[in-house]
Amino acid sequence: MDKLSLAQELKGNSYPGRGIVIGRTPEGTKAVMAYFIMGRSENSRNRIFVEDGEGIRTQAFDPAKLQDPSLIIYAPVRVLGNKTIVTNGDQTDTIYEGMDKQMTFEQTLRSREFEPDGPNYTPRISGIMHIENGKYNYAMSILKSNHGDPASCCRYTFAYENPVAGEGHFIHTYQNDGNPLPSFEGEPKRVEMGMEDIDAFTAMLWENLNEDNKVSLFVRYIDIATGRYESRIVNKI
Repeated sequence: MDKLSLAQELKGNSYPGRGIVIGRTPEGTKAVMAYFIMGRSENSRNRIFVEDGEGIRTQAFDPAKLQDPSLIIYAPVRVLGNKTIVTNGDQTDTIYEGMDKQMTFEQTLRSREFEPDGPNYTPRISGIMHIENGKYNYAMSILKSNHGDPASCCRYTFAYENPVAGEGHFIHTYQNDGNPLPSFEGEPKRVEMGMEDIDAFTAMLWENLNEDNKVSLFVRYIDIATGRYESRIVNKI
C-alpha cells in the first residue's frame, strides 16, 4: 500500500464521518493520535469536545437542542495506565473495562457490533496505543455490517508493532457521503505523518476537513520515552 497524503485524503472526501489517525512523528520520538467527528444533522452538529480527566468526552453545545444522545454523547478518549484508547462511541468504556480485567483489545470488542442506526449501520472504529519502557505499538479495529446486512457483523483488527517514524494509519466510518452512507472498506490507510509540531499537525487536519460538515477535532502527542503528553481540542461551535 502506497503512503498517502493525509491532507489530500481529508480534502478529497466531504464526509468520512468520524475518523481515527494513529502514528509516529518524523523524528520518531512522539506517538500521535487524532480523532475527529463530523455531522450532517442538527443533532450531530450540536456537539463539542471537552476535557475529562486524562481523556475527553462529547457534550451538547446547546442542551436545549439535544435530541437523541445515545450515539453522540460518549467518551472518545480514555487512558488506562500506559494505554490510550480512542473510539467513535461508548465502546471506549467497553475496552477500558475489559482491558482493566486483563482482556485483550480484540476480546473486549467481541461483545459489541456496529451501531444500530439503520440503514447506515455506522461502523464502530477503535484504536489502542501502548507505550512502555520506550517501546510503542498500536492497534485499530472496525466492526461493521456485512454490506448493509444487519444480521451479519464483520470484525477486523489491525496491529502495528514498532511503527515506523513519519508514518501512521487512518480509518474512518464512511467511504464518502451517500444515502445510505457506505461503510469504510479495506485496511486502515497508510498515511504520511510529516509534522513534528502538534499545532501544525492540528491545523493541517482542521483546515482539510470539510468546512460544512466538520464538528470537532482532538489531537494528542505522547513522548515515547517519558509518557508525557500534550493535547489540542478544536471545536467548530
